[in-house]
Amino acid sequence: MSKSSKVWLAAVVALMVAAILAASFLPRSFGLTAFSDIIQSLLLLSGAAAFVPVALRSRGRVRLFWSLIAMGMTFWLAYQMFWTYYEVWLRRDVPDLCAWDIVLFLHMVPLMAALGIRPQFSRDEYSARVGRLDFALLLVWWFYLYVLIVMPWQYVVPDVPAYNRHLNDVYVAEKLVLLTALLASWIASKREWRRIYAWLFGMSFCYSGASTLCNWAIARKTYYTGSFFDIPLFAAMASLTWVALRTKTENLESDAYGGSSAYGVWVARCSMIAVFSLPLFAIWAMADEVVPSKVRMFRVTLTLMAAFSMGVIILIRQRILDRELVRLLEHSRAAIEQLQRLQAQVLQSEKLASIGQLVGGAAHELNNPITAMLGYSDLLLNTPLSAEQKPMAAKIGQYVRRTKSLVASLISFARQSPAPKAPLDLNTLARTAVKLTEPHWKALEFDIQTHFDAALPKVLGDSNQLLQVCLQLIGNCLHVSGERGGNVLTVGTEQNGGTCLLEIVTQALPALDAEQKPISSPLDPEDALDMSACQGILQEHRGRVFRERREDGSLLLCMELPVAVLAPATEKVSTKPGMWQSQPSA
Repeated sequence: MSKSSKVWLAAVVALMVAAILAASFLPRSFGLTAFSDIIQSLLLLSGAAAFVPVALRSRGRVRLFWSLIAMGMTFWLAYQMFWTYYEVWLRRDVPDLCAWDIVLFLHMVPLMAALGIRPQFSRDEYSARVGRLDFALLLVWWFYLYVLIVMPWQYVVPDVPAYNRHLNDVYVAEKLVLLTALLASWIASKREWRRIYAWLFGMSFCYSGASTLCNWAIARKTYYTGSFFDIPLFAAMASLTWVALRTKTENLESDAYGGSSAYGVWVARCSMIAVFSLPLFAIWAMADEVVPSKVRMFRVTLTLMAAFSMGVIILIRQRILDRELVRLLEHSRAAIEQLQRLQAQVLQSEKLASIGQLVGGAAHELNNPITAMLGYSDLLLNTPLSAEQKPMAAKIGQYVRRTKSLVASLISFARQSPAPKAPLDLNTLARTAVKLTEPHWKALEFDIQTHFDAALPKVLGDSNQLLQVCLQLIGNCLHVSGERGGNVLTVGTEQNGGTCLLEIVTQALPALDAEQKPISSPLDPEDALDMSACQGILQEHRGRVFRERREDGSLLLCMELPVAVLAPATEKVSTKPGMWQSQPSA
C-alpha cells in the first residue's frame, strides 16, 4: 500500500472513530444529526471515489466489475446526500412516501450485476453475451418486483404503513439475494478473488445487519440519526475504502481461470423462472380482492409490460443461441472432415511404415545379388567381346544399375522423414550428381554437357535428399535416352524469377505418347516409383519436378526450387525453361 493510500485510510478511520464517539457520548440533538449525516456522506464519498482508480487500472470484464461496484456505491451516496439535504439543510424529516427510496433499492442492482459478470473466470464471447442477456432478464424482474409491490402504495393508493412494510420486505429480500450471491462467489473463487469476495461479503453482511437493526429500532421508536444503532453502519461504510485501497489490480487478471458451466446453467434457469413467474404474479394481482381495484389494475398492466420487455430479451437471446448452434454444427462438420482426413493420413502412415519394414528386410537380400551382378557385368565389359556381344553386356549393366536404383528409391520413399534444411548451391549439387553418375554414362558411351549459372542464388534444402533427386533425374534421362537411341545429355542451371532451375535435356528423340505430362501423371512403369520419391522430397522443399517434350523432339526433365535469398542483382525472367549453350564437361 502506498503512502497516500495509508493517509487516505487513516483519515477514514479518524472519521469513523469520531462518529462512534459522537454516537456514544453526545445527546440527541440537531448537531448530532448533522454531524452523523455529514460523516456518513464523507465515508460513502470516500468509498465511491476509492473504487474509481481501481476500475481505471483494470481492463476488460475486471474493469466493468469495479465500475459496477463504484456505480452501486454512487447510488448509495446519492441517497445519503438526499437524506442529509433534508435533515441538515432543510431541517426536516424525510417524507414517508419518498420517491428517492427507489435509489436506495437500486444501489444493490449494480452490485448483483457485477457478481453476474464473474471476472474471476475466463469466458468466451458467446458465454458472455448469453450471460448478459440472462442477467438482464433478472434485473428487469427485480425492477418489476419493486414497482409491483411497493409503488402502488406510493402513487396509486398512497398508504404509508403498507408502503413501509412492502418496501422493507422487498429490500430484505434483495439483501438476502446479494449476500447469497457473494457467499457463493466467495466459495467458488481462488487466490486474490477469494479475498476480495470475502471483504465484500463482510461489508454487505455488516450493512445488512446494521439496516435490520435500525429498522427494528425505528419500529420501537428508539432510533434517531447518529444514535448507537448507526455504529455498524459507520463500519460498513468505512470498509468500502479499505476494500478499494487493499485491492491489487495487477494480480486479478492473471488469477482468472476456467469455471464450471453449472453457473451459466443456473443463471439461465433463474431467468426462465423469472419469466414464468409473471403469469403467477398476474393471477395473484387479479385474485387479491383485499387491495383496491386501482392497485389490481396497475399490477396487471405492469405485468403485461414486463412480459413484453422480457419477451424481447428472450427473442434476442434465442437468436444468439440459434447462430451459435449453426456455428457449432459447421464446426462439428469441419471437425469430422478433419478427423476423417487425419484417419486417412494415419492409415497411409501405417501402410508406409509396413512397407518400410518389409523393404528394410528385403533390401539386404536384394542388394547382395544385385551388387554381385553389377560386378560381374563390369568384369564382362572389360573382357574381349565381339561387336554384337558388347552392347548386350552394356545393357545387362544398365538394367542392373536400374534395379539397384529402384530398390534405393523404394527404401527412400517408404522411410521419408523431415530433415534440417540449410542454404545450398544447386550448381555444386548438379556437378556432384554428374560426377557420381560418371561410371554409368561412360559405360553407356554418353556425352554429358554442362552449363551452370555462376550467379545462381542458393536454395534452402537438405543436401542428401536433393542430391538423391539430381541423381534420379540424370539416371532417368540416361535410361529414356538410351532406350530411344540417344547418347547426349545437357545438364545446366539457371534462375527464373524467384526460383532456381536444374534442367536435364536429351537430344532429339522419337515422339512420346503425350507432348507434355507432369511428373505426377502416370509414367513408364519402371519410372513411377523413382519419380514419386522425387516428388515427395521436392514437396517438402516447396519445389516441383516436371518433364516436357520440346518441338525439336528433345525431352526436358526440370527440377524447380525457390531461392533462399533473392539476389539483389538483375534476375533473368522467362515464361518457360530455356535452352542454353552447351559445352563439353571437362
